[in-house]
Amino acid sequence: MIKTQVSDAALLSAYIQGEDKAFETLVKRSKSKVYTSIYLIVKDRYVAEDLMQETYIKAIDVIKSGRYNEEGKFLPWVVRIGHNLAIDYFRKDKRYPTIVLEDGSKLFNSFEFAEESSEDIQLKADKISNVRELIKKLPDEQREVLVMRHYEELSFQEIADQTGVSINTALGRMRYALINLRKMLEKQESAYDAKLYPK
Repeated sequence: MIKTQVSDAALLSAYIQGEDKAFETLVKRSKSKVYTSIYLIVKDRYVAEDLMQETYIKAIDVIKSGRYNEEGKFLPWVVRIGHNLAIDYFRKDKRYPTIVLEDGSKLFNSFEFAEESSEDIQLKADKISNVRELIKKLPDEQREVLVMRHYEELSFQEIADQTGVSINTALGRMRYALINLRKMLEKQESAYDAKLYPK
């Protein structure tokens, strides 16, 4: 396989058929552009390297699940994944979005304190970190819509365009993401109560 003569589309096809080396070639070809697009946003070498790894993990997930449909345009697609992850990281790092659950309650309501002691600040940070961990457990499609909506502040039309689905599908995914998030939070709370007040 002469690398310079093989197109990205052919490499992707080989990778889908089980040839792992093909993906290594795609990574070698694209990693400097992916890294640069991330670094220009986060401006931290270590964070950029972490996000670059995450980019390729996400790309593999999408390809392996059969959801890749960029018609051979691997480079712009993988750069866009990296860019979105960097924006997501940058926005999460700068502020905490308010996520409104499907019943209209705000997820971060309980985080608002009048006078914040160091304990309050730590509690707030722990809760936010916990919510991020729960968001990571959502199915890919639901997590993607939630992140695009609340962290990147995209409209549902923009989300639909970027993910290649209808607005109704984007809205549906968002609804299920919020329902699942609430279920996970309730499950955690009942497990916590059971520990504190065993029957």
